[in-house]
Amino acid sequence: MMRHAFIPAFAVVDDCLCVGGVALPRLATRVGATPFYAYDRALIRTRIASLREVLGPRVHLHYAVKANPMPALVDFIAPQVDGLDVASGGELKLALDAGMAPERISFAGPGKSEREIAQAIAAGIVLNLESETQAERAAAIGQRLGLHAMVALRINPDFELKSSGMKMGGGPKQFGIDAERVPALLRRLEPMGLDFRGFHIFSGSQNLRAEAIVEAQHKSIALACRLSADAPSPVRILNIGGGFGIPYFPGEEPLALERVGAGLAQALPQVAAALPEAAVVIELGRYIVGEAGIYVCRVLERKLSRDQVFLITDGGLHHHLSASGNFGQVIRKNYPVAVGNKMRGATRESATVVGPLCTPLDLLADRMELARAEPGDLIVVFQSGAYGLSASPTAFLSHPPPLEVLV
Repeated sequence: MMRHAFIPAFAVVDDCLCVGGVALPRLATRVGATPFYAYDRALIRTRIASLREVLGPRVHLHYAVKANPMPALVDFIAPQVDGLDVASGGELKLALDAGMAPERISFAGPGKSEREIAQAIAAGIVLNLESETQAERAAAIGQRLGLHAMVALRINPDFELKSSGMKMGGGPKQFGIDAERVPALLRRLEPMGLDFRGFHIFSGSQNLRAEAIVEAQHKSIALACRLSADAPSPVRILNIGGGFGIPYFPGEEPLALERVGAGLAQALPQVAAALPEAAVVIELGRYIVGEAGIYVCRVLERKLSRDQVFLITDGGLHHHLSASGNFGQVIRKNYPVAVGNKMRGATRESATVVGPLCTPLDLLADRMELARAEPGDLIVVFQSGAYGLSASPTAFLSHPPPLEVLV
């Protein structure tokens, strides 16, 4: 039996989980159908406030839209942060619709189409260039439009973010321009008619070790200071990425945010001295929204197979691929899961939670200790605010998509 020491950030009243002050059964009735995702405004607001307090006023906080592009959620977050980072033309539209000033939107991604580059230049946002080819295309499209593209160079550093769930820098990578190639490109930007704004250095994600994040931040700042010697104009944006993780599995401890803040504070004087016009940007997605969201599905059937209890639900991997273990896990581990209307429950048991799909991969919880559930009860998957619906194969087997609500 898998035991999970996870303690949810949400309130529990009369043994029912509450989201935004609403008991889960009532919320399910209000939504009108299961499955659904629910995101708690208060938890998001509190997380942003804690980041502001710890990182301090000299650090600009950006939200990475790819973590959760729900329009209402982006609209809610936009006024609380200093910028939005997007990774497609669709996300660019979301950011502009949310009312974010164009110059505070940046666009990253190793493969930008000519149409997306033209959209970005016409909108007046900052393009994070990830290759010499992207720079040449941006220059040609800008000339055709009669506009100077605002650009930052995304750097593939010669170091990585240690202990990160996904390493996005160091060694051969599709992301960014190898650091040793950057000086030559910097010297070409002005003749190409590109408006240089700064650097983007994103070396990894989903990291729970404060020391590793601080080390990568210090190395990123030192690298930017060295590269600035060849820049055609002062560095005005220094985006040192994010990488702040959240705990998903037993034994994982929350990120010591205060230690990250203290380490970054030590490096800020170097930025002020070497890059006096640069705004230091931290780009976060999962850390802002991940713990504020849940996925909810309903038990359709309780089935016993050779002494093992299976709870068959109307949700599954087609809605929440990462919880099924099929979104980057090497060895499958259970996300924190509970029976949302019986958080403690008078009777406990070992149960496996599966969805309705005809594949053994459709697994939301494997032999977890849960309250005894019956048909009609509500299963909750926590830590579901990031890389949930938009990262899942919703068309698989043609089941209807889940709803999303901001509470």
